[in-house]
Amino acid sequence: MAGRGLDVEGCITREGALSRVPAAFAGVVDAARARIAESFDGDLLHSAYIYGSIPRGTAILGVSDLDLLLALRTEPTEADRAAATRIEQDLDRSFPQIDGVGILLFSARTLLSELERYDLGFFVACLCTPLLGDDLADQLPRYRPTPLLARETNGDLSLALPGWRRQAAEANTDQQRKALSRVVARRIVRTGFTLIMPRWGGWTSDLTQSAEAFGLHYPERAEQMRRAAVIGRTPSPVPSVLRELIDDLGPWLAAEYAVVHGEKAARP
Repeated sequence: MAGRGLDVEGCITREGALSRVPAAFAGVVDAARARIAESFDGDLLHSAYIYGSIPRGTAILGVSDLDLLLALRTEPTEADRAAATRIEQDLDRSFPQIDGVGILLFSARTLLSELERYDLGFFVACLCTPLLGDDLADQLPRYRPTPLLARETNGDLSLALPGWRRQAAEANTDQQRKALSRVVARRIVRTGFTLIMPRWGGWTSDLTQSAEAFGLHYPERAEQMRRAAVIGRTPSPVPSVLRELIDDLGPWLAAEYAVVHGEKAARP
């Protein structure tokens, strides 16, 4: 299973580590840890995590964003969200190495819940790198590239499409269209990969590898998925790019996903 993100027992390995953070981003990560500790004390914060290209060691200076997840001891409040927004803005202003900061807020209870076992639980255990506090992964199972994991991680693409169409229709600037194309393309590529993940027999978050793995099973859509992977790395303001993703590749993928894996369990 070498190169397919699995350990010797066939379980998905955690893809990031603080030891993989490029030297140019070390100060950003240190500052994020400090800002979080200052804004969320131990009575509120259970643990904090970093995910994405920075802990994977593939971040690009001035292009990559900083992605963080905070697990709180209680359900997030508006005050908590406001504090997270201040951290996002402060870090984004302070470090030209990154292009944007995003912080996800969840309660530890939600992350450990049975409903989220194969979605947010998997996300924390395999895609997030511990930054502060006790690692929730110690309370979660080990994961394999199964149809259940595929269904619960990305079995809801159809729900995202109407919102993307509205955002595309309302986008008035190149910057808005570029930002939307990045979000849509990345989601579609990752959904395309998880569609074939059980057959491929492994895990990757790399967009190019994801698109190539998808193309092995759906050659008729391979070029579209390769283009989506490119857009996920270098967003485009061209309206026709968004139309291809949202009105063609996306709906086809959502329908095929439902046939192969079924729909994700409904959330309250």
